[in-house]
Amino acid sequence: MTAQDYGADIERGTETRKTARERAIEAYESAGRRAGNSLSEAPLIALAGGIAAGALIAALLPRTKAEARLIRPTARRVRNSARAAYEAARDTGSDRLNELGINREKGEQTIRSLLEGVTDAAKASGKAALDAARSKG
Repeated sequence: MTAQDYGADIERGTETRKTARERAIEAYESAGRRAGNSLSEAPLIALAGGIAAGALIAALLPRTKAEARLIRPTARRVRNSARAAYEAARDTGSDRLNELGINREKGEQTIRSLLEGVTDAAKASGKAALDAARSKG
């Protein structure tokens, strides 16, 4: 290898490195543009993501005594409201089902009747099969 060949190899290597460097810069800039475009096209999604990340961080941090003292009354009201809503929905649903004649007793009777019907059908099928076998035999 001559000095001239060596110089040409170095020059080609520099061009290759330069090209790789330029490609890396272009890729970085392109990713930045795409991220910026995504945020400008869907700002609500970005906002929701930020809120979710903040909620996650807040959930991971321990509560201070002051926070617990301030939050306790609100949490109690929310819990009581949720309990009242659940009980109202349960009672209203139960009342409506009773009006329609759908209750525990009716369900038990229906299941019992169904089982008796299945048992009777199985007995009748077995008897018919036995009678058929006897008459052929």
